[in-house]
Amino acid sequence: MKKLLSTVLGTLLAANTAQAAMEDDPLLLKVMLEQFEIRATDGDDPRVWEAEAWLGKDLNKFWVKTEGERVGGDTEEAEVQLLYSRGIYTYWDLQIGWRHDIRPRPKRDWLVVGIKGLAPYFFDTDAALFLGGPGGVGARLQTEYELLFTQRLILTPEVEVNLHSKSDPATGTGSGLSDLELGLRLRYEIRREFAPYVGVNWWKKFGSTAGFARAEGGPTDDLQWVAGIRAWF
Repeated sequence: MKKLLSTVLGTLLAANTAQAAMEDDPLLLKVMLEQFEIRATDGDDPRVWEAEAWLGKDLNKFWVKTEGERVGGDTEEAEVQLLYSRGIYTYWDLQIGWRHDIRPRPKRDWLVVGIKGLAPYFFDTDAALFLGGPGGVGARLQTEYELLFTQRLILTPEVEVNLHSKSDPATGTGSGLSDLELGLRLRYEIRREFAPYVGVNWWKKFGSTAGFARAEGGPTDDLQWVAGIRAWF
């Protein structure tokens, strides 16, 4: 009887230990709509989206990222990234995968190698290299910082920079510094998962990219008022 009780208790203890270990590193899913907004400008007001989702555990995750812009009912810019992400240091993940540019045409495909995490002083940073395609090597740096006025009212300055090693006239992309975008958005979290916001956004194209835009009769810079929502679950 003692031997039987010992066996049963040992089995239960092992099962509880295994369950606890599983609960310490569960499989999780998060979907984040970073920006879903309208931007007021002189012509047709663009509708812009930026979203991402991940599925995985603490160290290993699969990511999907997408962003784009619609103007006058037409999608002018759209891309999607499929990435594998591995935690390499506290607050930092190494990401590798594939980027597909749906718009502008012709479509382009890239190998992605990047890092994502919190830089010193809690700057949320996403930096990536894009390899392949007629554009040679591309690079993108995105960073933002949250300033809390209250637990619900939050101001977020944002920066995005894009660079390319070669020009790609077919997509209107020039070599060197291609474009810079600065944003300032003030959101109010009705709930942590849902927050409307207003703000201002400024972008500018440089070098050959600006030259391609002028040749097509398009703008090379713009200052826009924005309004949108941010949500996650």
